[in-house]
Amino acid sequence: MNTQEESATALAQFDALQSDSMLDARDLNLDVILDVPVTLSLEVGRSRMPIRNLLQLNQGSVIELERGAGEPLDVYVNGTLIAHGEVVVINDRFGVRLTDVVSPSERIRRLR
Repeated sequence: MNTQEESATALAQFDALQSDSMLDARDLNLDVILDVPVTLSLEVGRSRMPIRNLLQLNQGSVIELERGAGEPLDVYVNGTLIAHGEVVVINDRFGVRLTDVVSPSERIRRLR
């Protein structure tokens, strides 16, 4: 290799990578994601049944859920549990009053 080629090829220099735990809240700019739409869903309960029973359902059928009456429902954002709440009625519409919110650290842990 001649000196011209040697000067044209140089090793790339990179800064040291930071782990997620080293990121400070000051480093995060949440403004860039505030308008991103997410899907909010509420789960009252679940039930498992064979397809045979599923095909027999019709208007007026009752499905028993695993969750008991009076237990809080689960609030999910994009499939991640973020809170528990109870159903309320406001001006003839259903709503949810949050009774327990999952901590931010727990939400991040569940994302991984």
